[in-house]
Amino acid sequence: MCSIIGYCGPVADLETFQRGFDRTRSRGPDDSRVVPAGEGLLGFHRLAIMGLTPEGMQPFELEGSWAVCNGEIYGFETLKRELEEKGYAFRSGSDCEILLPLYREYGTNMFAMLDAEFACILYDGQAGEFIAARDPIGIRPLYYGYDSAGTILFASEPKNLLGLTDKILPFPPGHYYKEGRFVCYHDIAKVDRVCYDGLEEVCRNIREKLIAGVEKRLVSDAKVGFLLSGGLDSSLVCAIAARRSKTPIQTFAIGMDTDAIDLKYAREVADYIGSNHTEVIITREDVLSSLEMVVELLGTYDITTIRASMGMYLLCRAIHEQTDIRVLLTGEISDELFGYKYTDFAPSPRAFQEEAEKRLRELHMYDVLRADRCISVNSLEARVPFGDLDFVEYVMAIDPKRKVNTYGKGKYLLRKAFEGGWLPESILWREKAAFSDAVGHSLVDDLKEYAEGRYTDGEFERLRQKYDHARPFTRESLLYREIFEKFYPGQSGMVADFWMPNRSWAGCDVDDPSARVLANYGESGV
Repeated sequence: MCSIIGYCGPVADLETFQRGFDRTRSRGPDDSRVVPAGEGLLGFHRLAIMGLTPEGMQPFELEGSWAVCNGEIYGFETLKRELEEKGYAFRSGSDCEILLPLYREYGTNMFAMLDAEFACILYDGQAGEFIAARDPIGIRPLYYGYDSAGTILFASEPKNLLGLTDKILPFPPGHYYKEGRFVCYHDIAKVDRVCYDGLEEVCRNIREKLIAGVEKRLVSDAKVGFLLSGGLDSSLVCAIAARRSKTPIQTFAIGMDTDAIDLKYAREVADYIGSNHTEVIITREDVLSSLEMVVELLGTYDITTIRASMGMYLLCRAIHEQTDIRVLLTGEISDELFGYKYTDFAPSPRAFQEEAEKRLRELHMYDVLRADRCISVNSLEARVPFGDLDFVEYVMAIDPKRKVNTYGKGKYLLRKAFEGGWLPESILWREKAAFSDAVGHSLVDDLKEYAEGRYTDGEFERLRQKYDHARPFTRESLLYREIFEKFYPGQSGMVADFWMPNRSWAGCDVDDPSARVLANYGESGV
């Protein structure tokens, strides 16, 4: 990961600006630079992944224009050759150096041309204006706010903007900002044409497109590793990478010391694909002592996000401290595309599709945010193959009658697509288990028990009433909100609400986001 910031006009408080930017040095520990851009400033903290030489340091400059980007642009070599044919020269091997020439040639149309996970801020020196944009899923973070003079600011994380603006908001994915307006250039959740391919064709396309999504994310000038839970999604990513790698890949799994569920499944996958596998064991004390730090680094009060982040943060911390890996591939986004335990209760294929659209549009505030923060705070970069744009567009377009669970097994299409030896049958057809639960049921139980002991009935009711937006409804949610407000006072609007099952569906009107409370959890967590 890297960290970017842009103050798009006269800087009201330079000291506060620099202090805010320095809060995310862990995203880019290799180098740091702030440059004047028109009347404003652009800043960059670098984590060197592509083009490791000093020439790859940002901000990039082109005849008085400047650019900063936190991103990976896949297949950038083709665009670079086309730009070289138009007379542009490049000094580095960095993929992001192509942005300013692209903007010079295509303007804001360039953003729809990118196969990328990115957030960028450009200063057009010719027009004297700032432009910002974010990838269609929001895999790379970007936030914005306005100072007291009405000048807009952009930054990778909310903590960068504290003290500079009264209201911090997430930059909408799939949009660019120009001339005071946010314009949608790609709504990834919108389906223009439903795909009615037959079952075999659907499965073949799912397999081929996911393989392509993994392959392009293996390209890196820095070392690559893999998070492996032993669940379907991360196991498939690892299995594909293992087949495409000339040497054994490095996989990492985490579990509680008392009741780890995932570790045995992750080990089974690692043995099957021949990876160099590392297990990290954590305790109740590890979890509780890290809670406040995790809420701060996440910038959320959402129950699901925080629970799942505890194991992920501790695992990534171990990888950072014990290895020289710089890039991690993860299994996020599959649930939103193919379904989760609660979507088995969808009353119709149309309802399933509408829920998938909603979840995909909101992902940048939840699972995608979790992966970004837990990985980047440990000076690592996250890559998400299930978020490949071509893959996502295809799966979203599949007739929802095929995606809804009428097979007696969730994610049936994905599982069937990888029959034939990619994974052990026991893993390929294993029931879904929530990550936080599968690290160990005790992880969630310990957090809930800790929260229950913090408040009496009267204190709980009095304190929860302070919040009009996303009001806490359990002691655990109140605890998280109180910690959140300590670091981000009055900024709850950065998150839409709690990530919960669709309460309007029969069987989903629950008070806990864990799939453990659903009637169909079954053998998921054993």
